[in-house]
Amino acid sequence: MDTTTAETFVADYLRALEVADLRAVLALFDDSAVVHSPLYGDVAAREFYPRLFADTSSSRLALRTVLRGEDAGAPVIAFWFDFDWTLLDGTLAPFTVVDVARLNREGKIAELHIVYDTAPIRSLFDAATERSGD
Repeated sequence: MDTTTAETFVADYLRALEVADLRAVLALFDDSAVVHSPLYGDVAAREFYPRLFADTSSSRLALRTVLRGEDAGAPVIAFWFDFDWTLLDGTLAPFTVVDVARLNREGKIAELHIVYDTAPIRSLFDAATERSGD
């Protein structure tokens, strides 16, 4: 995947994530894709995004950079961005994150690793999801 294509792919993903467009997000994933999340664990993408969106009141995302590489011959895109997350109950839980997407042959995400320090937001998330009954 060339630089322009990678940047367009990431822009599409972040736009869909920011507005909680489940259909647009899942269109970027393979049907059997798995998301590895520090807060939600290892979850099928089709289950992860509905849970994330249910826990979210709003979000604003700001891309910092996109990196490209390979893993065992598969294309990999890593993108570093700021996630200004507002939980469903209004709690602010901003963080900076790197998502590492391993793509399949069709250019869809087969596996997504979400990497960030949960220490600053873990207690906020736990309290908010406990209050919402999750």
